[in-house]
Amino acid sequence: MAHISTILLLGSGELGREFTISAKRLGARVIACDAYANAPAMQLADACEVFSMLDGEALRSAVLRHRPDLIVPEVEAIRTEVLAELEAEGFTVVPSARAAQLTMNRDAIRDLAAGKLGLATSPYRYATSLAEAQAAAEFTGFPCILKPVMSSSGKGQSKVEDPGELEEAWEYAVANMRGDRARVIVEGFIDFDYEITLLTVRHAGGLTFCPPIGHRQERGDYRESWQPAAMSDAALSEAQAMAARVVGALQGDGRGWGLYGVEFFVRSGANGEEVIFSELSPRPHDTGMVTLASQDLSEFDLHARAVLGLPVPEAIGAKPGASAVILADRNSGVFAYEGLADALGLDARVDVRLFGKPTTRPHRRMGVALCVADDVDIARDLARRAAARIRIRY
Repeated sequence: MAHISTILLLGSGELGREFTISAKRLGARVIACDAYANAPAMQLADACEVFSMLDGEALRSAVLRHRPDLIVPEVEAIRTEVLAELEAEGFTVVPSARAAQLTMNRDAIRDLAAGKLGLATSPYRYATSLAEAQAAAEFTGFPCILKPVMSSSGKGQSKVEDPGELEEAWEYAVANMRGDRARVIVEGFIDFDYEITLLTVRHAGGLTFCPPIGHRQERGDYRESWQPAAMSDAALSEAQAMAARVVGALQGDGRGWGLYGVEFFVRSGANGEEVIFSELSPRPHDTGMVTLASQDLSEFDLHARAVLGLPVPEAIGAKPGASAVILADRNSGVFAYEGLADALGLDARVDVRLFGKPTTRPHRRMGVALCVADDVDIARDLARRAAARIRIRY
C-alpha cells in the first residue's frame, strides 16, 4: 500500500491555499499553520495549527506533534535555526533548511548571489540606523530603493528620489519589517526595460524552467503578471543559467526539491539585453498566480510534484495568459464581494480566484482575475477589466 505523505505547511495564505489543493489532489495530508485562525489554506487542509512562525518552541512542538514527512515553508519569516535543527534530526525541509535560512533575509541571499556566485546585481549596502542608511544611499546614489531585509509582498519598500526622503523611507521600512531586527538594504535603482520571474523547478529528474513571467509592481508588490514574457533567446539563456547556479547553491543538506521563483531585471546594454539578479523565493511566487490559467500544470502543481518526488516534465509550455489582483482598501472584518458575475461574464476565457481571507486591510490582496487569450496583450486587458469589476462592499 502506498504511503500517504503528511505535509506541515508553514504559512497558509493564498499561495499555501493553492498548494494545498495541488498536494491533496496527489493524495497528501496537509496540516496548515499560520499566525491567525481561518487562514486561506486552513479552510481546505486536513488539520491546522495557529502559532507565530517566529516562535521556535511552538514550531518545534507542531513538528513533533504531527511528525510530518515534509515541512513546507510558505512564508519568509520563520525561525529558520529551528528548521536547521529539525533537518539535522532527520526531518525533510522543503526545499532545504539552507534555502529557508538564506532567503528569509534579503541580505543573505544577496550576499550569496553577488558575493559567492558573482551574479550581476544592483549596487547595495545594508543599514541598521538612519545614519547608516544615509551613508548607504551616498554609495548607491539616487534614486535608490530602501526596503527591510525581511518583509513580504513589498511591505516597507520605498523608492527614494533624494536625501530629504530618506528618513520617511527608513521609518516606513522599520514599521513594516518582519522578524526581530531593524535592518534594511539600500539598492541602487536599476533603470530596467522590464522585469521577469523565472519559475525554476528542482526535482528528482533534474531542473525544469517555466516560460518567463512578466510583472508590474506598485509599492513593491505585484499588481499584474503575464506569461510568456517577451525576451531575447540570449537573455533567457542567461537568466536560466543564473537561476540554475543560485538554486544549486541553496540545496544544503536537503534534497533541494521544489519550485523557486527567481526574479530578474532586464535592460538594454551595449551587447544586447543585460540580465540582473534581483531576488529569489524558494517556494511558489505571487506573480506565478498566472500559471493557474496559462500552464497545464500550475506552479503549485509543479511544487507539489517536486516535493513529493513525483515526475515533473522536462519542458513546460504556456498559453498567453495574465493575472490582475483584487485589492482591499481598508481594515474590516465584515465585507462581501460584488460584481463576480460581471467579471466572469466579461469573456468566456476569464476566471477568478477569491482567496477566502477573513479580514481586509489597505492594499491586501483578496483575489485575482485570470485570463488566457490569443496573445498576452489581450489577456492582460481582459484580466485588468475583470479585476476592476469585482468590488469589495464593507
